[in-house]
Amino acid sequence: MQHLGELRSRLMVASFAVLVTTAFSFVFATQIIEILKAPSGVARLVALSPTENFTTYMRVSLFSGLALAMPVLLYEIYAYVDPALRSHERRFLLTLGPFALILFVVGMAFCYFVLLPSSIKFLINFGSEVIENQLRASEYISFVTTFILAMGLVFEIPIIIFGLTKVGVLKRSWLAKQRRYVFLLVFLVGAIITPTPDPFNQTIVAVPMYLLFEIGLLLARFGGGPKAPRPGA
Repeated sequence: MQHLGELRSRLMVASFAVLVTTAFSFVFATQIIEILKAPSGVARLVALSPTENFTTYMRVSLFSGLALAMPVLLYEIYAYVDPALRSHERRFLLTLGPFALILFVVGMAFCYFVLLPSSIKFLINFGSEVIENQLRASEYISFVTTFILAMGLVFEIPIIIFGLTKVGVLKRSWLAKQRRYVFLLVFLVGAIITPTPDPFNQTIVAVPMYLLFEIGLLLARFGGGPKAPRPGA
C-alpha cells in the first residue's frame, strides 16, 4: 500500500506538470503550428469540420506540453525506482539519462530540418497535374508530430545498445557479427517509417540509422558488460 501511495503521488505530480505545460503551450499554439507548417511551404492548412480547429490546437498543445514536461516525467520515474537501485545502477542511470534526452532532441531536429521538407514536397507534388492537394490541419499535424516522434525514438539506438550490453542482455561480439542483417533491417525500417516510396528519402532515414548502430557498438566497446564475480566470492 505504501508503494501504491507513492506511485499515486508521483503520477499526480507528473499529471500536474503535463497540465501546466499543456496550458502554457496552448498560449503559443499558433506559433507552434506555424513552425510545424513551415516544411510544407503552404500558406494555410484546411479544416473540414467545425471542431477541427479547436482539436488541432489541443493536439499541438498536448504534444508540446508532453515535450516540455519530459524532464519532470523522467525524474518522477527515476525517483520512484531509486530506492530499489544499487549505487552502480544509480550512477549508470544518472549518466545515461542526459545523453538519451540529447539524442531524442537531435533525432527530432534531424526529422524536422532534413526529412520533413523533402518528404512533404514529394507527397504534395505527386500527381499534382490531376489532383489539387490541400493539407487538412488535423491529418497534417498528426502526420508531422508522429514522424518527428518516431525519429526521436530511432535516435535512441546507441543508448539502447549500450544499455543492453552493459547489463549483459546482449554481447557486443554477437552484435558486430550481425552487421549485414542490420544493414538490410535499417533499410526495411526506413521504408516503413518514411511516408514516401522513393528510395532517396528511405536512404536518408536508413543511413543515419546504420551509423547510430555503429556508434552504439563503439560505445559498447568502451562500456563493456557486467563484471564477472571474483573467484571465491
